[in-house]
Amino acid sequence: MDNGSMDNGPMHALSVAPVGLNAALWTRLASAGTRVSRWPWWVQVGGLYLAARLVSAWIFMAAALHQGVNPWFPAKPDYWSFVNIWDARWYGEALQNGYPDVLPTDAAGNVQENAWAFYALFPMLGRVLAGATGMQPALALTLIAMVCGLGTALVAYSLFRHRATHTTALWGTVFFSTFPVSPVLQVPYAESLNLLLLAAALLLVVQRRYLSAMPVVVLMCLSRPTGVPFAAMAGLLFLYRLWHWRAAGSPRGAAAPAGSGLWSLAGLTVVSGIGALLWPAIAWAVTGDIQAYTKTETVWRGHDLVPFKPWFDTGILLFGPVLGVLAPFVFVALFVLFMMSRPVAALGTELRLWCSCYMGYLLIFLHPQTSTFRMLLPLFPLALSAALLSRSRAYRGTVVVMFLLLQIVWIVWLWAWAPLPGGGDYPP
Repeated sequence: MDNGSMDNGPMHALSVAPVGLNAALWTRLASAGTRVSRWPWWVQVGGLYLAARLVSAWIFMAAALHQGVNPWFPAKPDYWSFVNIWDARWYGEALQNGYPDVLPTDAAGNVQENAWAFYALFPMLGRVLAGATGMQPALALTLIAMVCGLGTALVAYSLFRHRATHTTALWGTVFFSTFPVSPVLQVPYAESLNLLLLAAALLLVVQRRYLSAMPVVVLMCLSRPTGVPFAAMAGLLFLYRLWHWRAAGSPRGAAAPAGSGLWSLAGLTVVSGIGALLWPAIAWAVTGDIQAYTKTETVWRGHDLVPFKPWFDTGILLFGPVLGVLAPFVFVALFVLFMMSRPVAALGTELRLWCSCYMGYLLIFLHPQTSTFRMLLPLFPLALSAALLSRSRAYRGTVVVMFLLLQIVWIVWLWAWAPLPGGGDYPP
């Protein structure tokens, strides 16, 4: 716990008046800060998260005014049309028409883009909400995403409180809420649902409530492909706990005591592994093709999945044939050093293992592209490390301002559609 901090307000930003600031204005700000600090933690977290989403909505609306001709709607769309593009259309397709029984192919027999690349839990919830209320499917998906994003902020704060004071945990939540790609949490993408379930599962693991984590992990595995790194994290954590138990003097042949949680953790590892295979297995059962999911997923890559290779290809593309081959190794070395730093070490074993396993998963399976920025969101525990790096109000405030400016870059560069010379556009 970061118990050495003396900051007691929600952001502890009002302790010393800057030179030249009007005294009456400063008094009102200080009074407002004191009142806010007395609010329940969930009101503080929820208010800050909603404020961040309002800023993102303003950026979306400003970018929409400059949106030209595109594949989905007329130029200068309204906010709701503007946020319902890209993968949101695929989730809408899955909601309304389900998943194909036969994989679509071209004349040469190559699998084409289809809904199997998009996990079913998010569109299924949208179908239930739309059916129960009569609202439009796109609106139902957007509402679910927004509510799940708020829930993620609340659960993330609760998770951070296991390692930091209220103020530092609040700053970590603010960093997560304003992260450059955080606007995706308010659009009809499955990220917010997946992060809510992931944060809940990590919280239960930190609390050593492994049996309670099992159903949460299964649902998480049906929202986005995070089951494989979670199973790896649970398995490594099991080995770590087992090693500690034996290092404490327990005989090798002796069974772990029931209260140790070791066997529950082993069960969570197995459930996570099975959960990771659920969606590919469902795609196989429906289509009759054992590779239905992987064939569909790799359509967007333009080539088959070869572990690690895309990182070297991208490195060569960006840095040339020599430095490009070295670039992935340099990246891994820097990430290892980063994970060994004091602010990251303060996260504790479980969260450090999760971040390491998830980054390892990305290195093995990810094809690095512009969508990679969005796929970094499951590393959200590192937001707490960023808050732990310094208690300086200037540093923390600068990070938030930088993140908000980078939101403009992300939305204007990647979310807004502009044709490339060769056709298409970079995906967000």
